Amino acid sequence: MKIIKLITFIAFLILSITASSQNYPVGASAAGMANSSVVVPSIWSTYHNQAGLDYLDEITFGAYFENWFGISDLGLKSAALAIPTKTGTFGLDFTYFGYSAFNEMKMGLAYSKKFADIISVGIQLDYFNVNQQAVYGNIGVAVAEIGVLSEPIDKLFIGAHVFNPWRAQIAEYQDERMPTIFKIGMGYKFTDKVLLTVETEKDLDIVKPIFKTGIEYNFVSNLYLRAGISTNPLTTTFGIGYKFKGIALDLAFKHHQVLGYNAGISVNYTFGSKDVK
Repeated sequence: MKIIKLITFIAFLILSITASSQNYPVGASAAGMANSSVVVPSIWSTYHNQAGLDYLDEITFGAYFENWFGISDLGLKSAALAIPTKTGTFGLDFTYFGYSAFNEMKMGLAYSKKFADIISVGIQLDYFNVNQQAVYGNIGVAVAEIGVLSEPIDKLFIGAHVFNPWRAQIAEYQDERMPTIFKIGMGYKFTDKVLLTVETEKDLDIVKPIFKTGIEYNFVSNLYLRAGISTNPLTTTFGIGYKFKGIALDLAFKHHQVLGYNAGISVNYTFGSKDVK
């Protein structure tokens, strides 16, 4: 029993660090492509690149759940809502990770708008709260995000995103701060059925950048197959998605060289539409 608790604690600690440093990379469609998604517009753009929100034509809602080792204490739960208007698209998101003794919550409000039909800009204000048991107390901090997404030529997408540009401070002790993360990527649609993406991610506090690439193939009708790979540490991913009328169901699996396999599932619904992006 003690061994199980120790394994759970270590896994929880590693996942907590991973989730924070990656700014909660949620959405099974993105996870299936190794989160190489800075150029992929979707409801999960509230986490990957807010500029993608303005590519949504209808009100869209998404829910995501990811669990490690089948342990309930290691669950990541997220929800997002995008509301297009004549003046731009607004987005809301909420994330909860952990359990009663230690948990992290994120709430975000985003806005995205297209300019000249070739470039979209998005901004978001987040509030992070870390709830710690006993004497450690709670920590709350506000963080900003900004992203751009452009289609300079047909079928070629270029995107960039910055999380926490102002280096928000978490605690005065040792001047602890939220990570500042830069992402830049490209995507190309070879056909209406095949999308290839490449992306680089750099945390200012970590020497080595992360390189990612992902591919999505619209295999038959509304069925999608996805795969991806990322470095530092080496992680391979694959996923499957199905779209029917306004509903999209996505599953993703990834293999971490230290933590092993885990899975995530997301469900999206687009109101007033027979299909979803």
